[in-house]
Amino acid sequence: MAIRINQKIVEYGIEPREEASAAPPSRPKADVIQMHEKIERPETLLGSTYKIKTPLSDHALYVTINDVVLNAGTEHEQRRPFEIFINSKNMEHFQWIVALTRIVSAVFRKGGDVTFLVEELRSVFDPRGGYFKKGGRYMPSLVAEIGDAIEAHMRTIGLIEDEPLDEARRRLVEAKRARYKSAVPAGNAPRPRTFPEGAQFCMKCQTQAVTRMDGCMTCLNCGDSKCG
Repeated sequence: MAIRINQKIVEYGIEPREEASAAPPSRPKADVIQMHEKIERPETLLGSTYKIKTPLSDHALYVTINDVVLNAGTEHEQRRPFEIFINSKNMEHFQWIVALTRIVSAVFRKGGDVTFLVEELRSVFDPRGGYFKKGGRYMPSLVAEIGDAIEAHMRTIGLIEDEPLDEARRRLVEAKRARYKSAVPAGNAPRPRTFPEGAQFCMKCQTQAVTRMDGCMTCLNCGDSKCG
């Protein structure tokens, strides 16, 4: 905005600039190491091995996932997957299993959010059809069950957190299971962690646990029901 001066200027000066308020002292940043591809492999790694036995083969697969411990001994300590190996007596799938382990290991070492691997692997379907694993869980392919093993490992080390049922759904499932057990004659009740023989497939949790109760098809695993 322009200012009109109607009088004669007799003197002038420069008004001192206001000093900026002192910024608060910054806190020292913790030297936290994140997973990245330049981290060298330690001499010793922590690992877990998962057995996969499918009706598609006479021989089991053993999936071993080794983890690296970052920021050991500090409050930022975390365990992250570093490499994966799959071993079996069955050499039928040798080539693609070697390729899969190398690619997955490379993704592990890349760092970042690697949990997406689980859904990618579990979305692979065998054109010959899938199978039910122990406990009634449906596996669309062998690759999908390898993804299931990786998910179980990530849950163990805290990379994937369990999403428990809400309180209302949990009470419903417990009530349905208790009612089913009370209606089954002694000696015919299903073993722990299994579901009734002849149960149907649940499209919501991918488990063979749907049975008819009170006139409604109800899943004894996740509580899904056609009657709400």
